[in-house]
Amino acid sequence: MEVLYERCCGIDVHKKVLVCCFKCGKKQEIRTFGSNNDDIREMAKWLLDGKCQMIAMESTGSYWKPLYNIFELSGLEVIVANARDIKNVPVRKTDIGDAEWITDLLKHGLIRASYIPSREQRELRELSRYRVSLIQERARELNRLQKMLEGGNVKITNVVSDINGRSSRNLLKALLENDEPLTEERVQGMVHGKMAHKVDAILKAMNGFLTPLQKQLIRKVVDHIDDMTKRIGEMDDMLTQYLEPYQEAIEKLDELPGVGKRSAETILIENGLDMERFPTDKHFSSWAGLSPGNNESVAKKKLCRTVKGNKTLKTTMIQCAKSAKRCKSYFRAQYERLVVRRGANRATVAVAHSMLIAIYHILKNGSRFVDLGEDFYARFNREKKISHHLKQLTKLGWLPNAAEAALA
Repeated sequence: MEVLYERCCGIDVHKKVLVCCFKCGKKQEIRTFGSNNDDIREMAKWLLDGKCQMIAMESTGSYWKPLYNIFELSGLEVIVANARDIKNVPVRKTDIGDAEWITDLLKHGLIRASYIPSREQRELRELSRYRVSLIQERARELNRLQKMLEGGNVKITNVVSDINGRSSRNLLKALLENDEPLTEERVQGMVHGKMAHKVDAILKAMNGFLTPLQKQLIRKVVDHIDDMTKRIGEMDDMLTQYLEPYQEAIEKLDELPGVGKRSAETILIENGLDMERFPTDKHFSSWAGLSPGNNESVAKKKLCRTVKGNKTLKTTMIQCAKSAKRCKSYFRAQYERLVVRRGANRATVAVAHSMLIAIYHILKNGSRFVDLGEDFYARFNREKKISHHLKQLTKLGWLPNAAEAALA
């Protein structure tokens, strides 16, 4: 096989130990280093002295990040590969064997590099994903609050849509701080205008019995929810501050149906502004995990799932697609066309795929989004569609002549 790199190194990464195999032509040297910064700097100096052309390692948890940071500062070229792509032969697995296997694959150019963004973008990813984790944790706490209220026979969720809304929190505060039953006058002062006609239903729903212990637990949960809401607001302020260079791109993505400001920020944080590393929109869709997989045998394509990709970006695009299918746009027409024969989930993934293709061209060409229209599919074969619908109406007993006479 053709040799791509004469001087290369493969690293088997662990939490405390780094096993390196450095090849220079036919010569090979194995060294073991610790995972502290001083040990990694010593390894980087060893590879620089050996004039290493390329380094490869597995994306093992988060243990590859300290190596990548120091190699990046040292000017060494690094490939971070998915573990499933460079898995060693079974029954021959040792730390030294893994390092040698990675080096052999790298030497002949058989390792597919994962996309590692710049240091600035990696930090923005950590900030954005931490914010998402806070939102998910707050949702779990709200569900926990609802269960506690149900345990005390308080059926507030029967009359309010948001248990964390202003009216709900006013009612909950009155329930926790006062032992006296709620009255109609008190409830009217707590709820907003749209809920004024629900006063009787609210009184029946709030007529539960919470013990002192239950009230203490609910107060702790409410305090935790408030604390996370505050932290989410702080994360929003930090994102606004550090995403100043992205504002123009955020405004362009915000024009897509179903894509809001926060979704646009998440999309840009995950893939960045530079689309040159993706030759086509197909490569971009594959990296995001929204392109259809391949499963073909005997010239027949079989049913298969979408490929694996960036989980955060894929989840965000699916959420945007669910919002876009409710907007009057081309994406709604596409969803309604596919949902009949493919089902809701596959139709949503198809809409997300189309939205991602539009985002690719917007970011790469700097253009604006142009909606094809909700009637896009209705413009084709108009006469055939009219004829088809007339035949269906005739089968249901509709008579053209009688209808014309009635209209006259």
